[in-house]
Amino acid sequence: MEEQIKLVHEAIDASLPLSSSDAIEAFRIRFLGRKGTVSALFEQLGSVPKEQKGQVGKLLNELKIKAQSAIDSASAAENGKSLVIPKTDLTLPGTPIQFGRLHPLTVVLNEMIEIFRFLGFSVASGPELEHDWYNFEALNFEHDHPARDMQDTYFIDKDLLLRTHTSPVQIRVMENQKPPIRSIMPGRVYRNEAVSARSYCLFHQLEGLLIDKNVSFVDLKTILLAFAREFFGPQTKIKLRPSYFPFTEPSAEVDVSCHLCHGKGCRVCKHSGWLEILGCGMVDPNVLKAAKIDPEVYSGYAFGMGIDRIAMMRYGIDDIRLLWDNNLRFLQQF
Repeated sequence: MEEQIKLVHEAIDASLPLSSSDAIEAFRIRFLGRKGTVSALFEQLGSVPKEQKGQVGKLLNELKIKAQSAIDSASAAENGKSLVIPKTDLTLPGTPIQFGRLHPLTVVLNEMIEIFRFLGFSVASGPELEHDWYNFEALNFEHDHPARDMQDTYFIDKDLLLRTHTSPVQIRVMENQKPPIRSIMPGRVYRNEAVSARSYCLFHQLEGLLIDKNVSFVDLKTILLAFAREFFGPQTKIKLRPSYFPFTEPSAEVDVSCHLCHGKGCRVCKHSGWLEILGCGMVDPNVLKAAKIDPEVYSGYAFGMGIDRIAMMRYGIDDIRLLWDNNLRFLQQF
């Protein structure tokens, strides 16, 4: 039988190369078909003496592999493909998995919201496309106030605009909720400003409002000090400076001691030891009247701060445009 196997080897060699698909199919039928030469030899394996079966079986397997390899090679060549399998280096490091992460603005906003929730404030929201009444009129802005100018505000028409602050949400809350009111209003706002390292046409604010009986400026200062120490650190100090806002009277701007130099003076705080973070004041009686709340019975305070500015302070970012560039190399630092 070994002689027969040798003759089939020679027959396979004589049939090569296989130059067409018809030749490949004829070769397959001749040698590997059900009635093919190789198949016939496998059927004769049962009559081989037991002591020779191992050797003959090995030779038959080699013969079958040779015939199948000839078919595979010819088929690959026919299809314009190569059977050369690229080697994979299993010692090379795999492709690293990149996990998503929160934007620094989101991180700061979430932390601020949680602090005010702990202090008893609920969260309210409102439309970004706002009516002039809520954005200016109800907030005691005069008709000739500079904020109403086209160079400061994105007007859609004479009555609709992109809100310039989240204060309109305060009016909506006061209209729909009876005192006592204790709420914060985070959200996006829009200003028609030139884009630079320090200003952007779109940014975020978080404002707060508390309306109740016998509310004083001391209550306002206490809540702001509690927020500052929780957010910036227990050693933080605050300083209130007199200011003016149409919707609060009296009004103040609030500085916190620089959390980087601890009041000693550095580049970030311009060597003053203080950083301005927000504006605040007691709600003007005219604003309460516009929301149909009796200023003879109720009083309250309001405050507002820029989330982008506070995020820049926390992370030492010196260009606000970096927060909007969607640069992964920048965002991955946080």
